[in-house]
Formats: sequence, structure tokens, C-alpha cells
Amino acid sequence: MMPIKYKIDVLEALKAAGYSTYRLRKDKLIGEATIQRIRSGEPVSWENISTLCALLNCQPGDLLEYSPDVTNKE
Repeated sequence: MMPIKYKIDVLEALKAAGYSTYRLRKDKLIGEATIQRIRSGEPVSWENISTLCALLNCQPGDLLEYSPDVTNKE
């Protein structure tokens, strides 16, 4: 499991800001593969993080948090 995870439901926040998944795809703001990655909690590129921050008027730290993996300590 990735130690970086989303702090908020990104797609729900986008929807509240007026960006449905249809609009994101239609206006070519975020691609379908990226939407699926966000939906499943997987990481996306810094370029996509930048786009999300611009759309939501926030900082990367508002979207992401580091959660150490305690099960895989050396």
C-alpha cells in the first residue's frame, strides 16, 4: 500500500466545485484513466495534482497526506 493517500474525496470535492466527471473528460481537464486512479485511491502525476489544485483552489497538502507503513518496517 502506498504511504501517500488522499485526505479528501477528490471527486466529491470536484463535484461540489461544479466539475462532474463528464465535464472533466469533455473539457479535457482530467482523463478517464486519471479519474479511475483517483476513484481507486491510486497516486496520480504531479501534473494532475497541479490541475486538481487549480480546479479546487487548494494546495497539494490539502489533498494528500503521508501515512507511514507500519507493517513493513525494516
